[in-house]
Amino acid sequence: MTADAEPTNPVVQTPYGAVRGRYERGVAVFRGIPYAAAPFGPRRFRPPVPPEHWDGVRDAGGFGPTAPKPPYSEAFDRYLSDPVVPGDGCLNLNVWTPEPGPGARLPVLVWIHGGALTRGSSGVPVYDGRPFARDGVVLVSLNYRLGVEGYGLFPDAPANAGLRDQLAALRWVHQSIEAFGGDPGRVTLAGQSAGAISAGALLAAPQARGLVRRAVLQSGPPEVSDRDKVRRMVRRMAARLKVPATAEAFAAVDRDLLLRTQAEVGRLSSPVLGGPAFGIVVDGDLVPRDPLEALTDGGAATGVDLLMGWTRDEYRLWLVPGGLLERLDRLGTVALAGAMARCRCGHEVPRGYRALHPDAGTAEIVGQMVTDHLLRLPLHRLADARGDASYVYEFAWPSLLPDLGACHALELGFVFDTGEVPASAKLAGSGAPRELADAMHRAWVRFAADGDPGWRRWDSVHPVQIFGDGEPHIAYGPRDPELALWAADSKSANAAVDGAPAPPPPLAEASPARVAELRSVVRRLRRTTSGGRT
Repeated sequence: MTADAEPTNPVVQTPYGAVRGRYERGVAVFRGIPYAAAPFGPRRFRPPVPPEHWDGVRDAGGFGPTAPKPPYSEAFDRYLSDPVVPGDGCLNLNVWTPEPGPGARLPVLVWIHGGALTRGSSGVPVYDGRPFARDGVVLVSLNYRLGVEGYGLFPDAPANAGLRDQLAALRWVHQSIEAFGGDPGRVTLAGQSAGAISAGALLAAPQARGLVRRAVLQSGPPEVSDRDKVRRMVRRMAARLKVPATAEAFAAVDRDLLLRTQAEVGRLSSPVLGGPAFGIVVDGDLVPRDPLEALTDGGAATGVDLLMGWTRDEYRLWLVPGGLLERLDRLGTVALAGAMARCRCGHEVPRGYRALHPDAGTAEIVGQMVTDHLLRLPLHRLADARGDASYVYEFAWPSLLPDLGACHALELGFVFDTGEVPASAKLAGSGAPRELADAMHRAWVRFAADGDPGWRRWDSVHPVQIFGDGEPHIAYGPRDPELALWAADSKSANAAVDGAPAPPPPLAEASPARVAELRSVVRRLRRTTSGGRT
């Protein structure tokens, strides 16, 4: 490090030039550092390339530009903050460190934000890295391309541009973080929701091998989207824009018009009911195969410790804004049929959930089914495959705001220990428990430092650390009864293939008439309950 004479202005040399940060309450903060060139002009829809070198010292006092994105709907904006910083240089990152110098060798946590790959940024106040730096962990957060710019599928451009951005940021960390006080050999890659899905894909990517020592997957499993589904999203946008479905044609469209069109096409999308959406796809290069398969068969990310989990009521953030919870309750059996189509399961699954939760309304049954199908099943599968290299948690504290419960993204203010910022209160309400933040944040710090968050490793009795339901404690197999329903459903489907009698089949094995019926139900539900994605 080249130290400035002023203690309030720390200066660090990166591979592309020097940057000047700020000391804020004892922590050195560097914001808006470019890790790749601005992805516009001739670089639009192309893989990231290194930034140009600069002379002198670049000021790193403020957050850099955010990736182009549509705003949240009014219903979701009540709960989620998503600041916008204008400018083209959106491939930038931020560093919080207690000791900006090469001798510190501190653990590093690299944060990938969520937002359904269409929204979010590293500048969300909840993600302030100061508490991590205060407690001896160098925190790096990054921006990456979103929506059609980052995850559109075109015949004339490589897929997964946003994921390639994240890989470029990881490489920057490997090359540069030692000068900021970090240890490139102790990097924990962490993300929530779409950020966790991204982290899982990077763990499985051969090109990222050796860049990550540990990983945290919060409310998002390793997964890929169907290529035809993503391609349909692009084609629908192209039809509205009246241009070919090519990167060249999209690059010529006004950026604001492109964002408005993307928002319109994705309006009926929902994690509960599916719909048109962007996602990571198998590309034969960065993502050569399904990441969950790669991570569970022992061939990828060997030696990487995992911390992963979910919130108790993930689905409530998807359903409460706009009154969707009440609408699904009114739709009753139609909503349950839509959930069966979404999850590709037979009747015995919702019947089993009814038996396990006799007092639950239809919306809660649907929400928990979809949460288990999308999140808990694959994370259980991953934990079982990784054995004693995994730790699992559940966040169970209910928001102080009406009906949200322990919803998706609520744990973030506790993990970052930023419950005092207004952006956290938008989701948690005022007066969130200080001791819960202390416990969760301390566990994440411990995991980044030495790979042990402070509770029992995953094994055959399925220990899950519960945060928020009284004192933090271990529960054994708290979701096993529900997940056993899916195992039985899968066995029934396999038996049906062999000619044995079985319950009504999942969508994948259903007759053409049944497929058409269930898809019609899902389309009706999307129209009835259309809202935003998170």
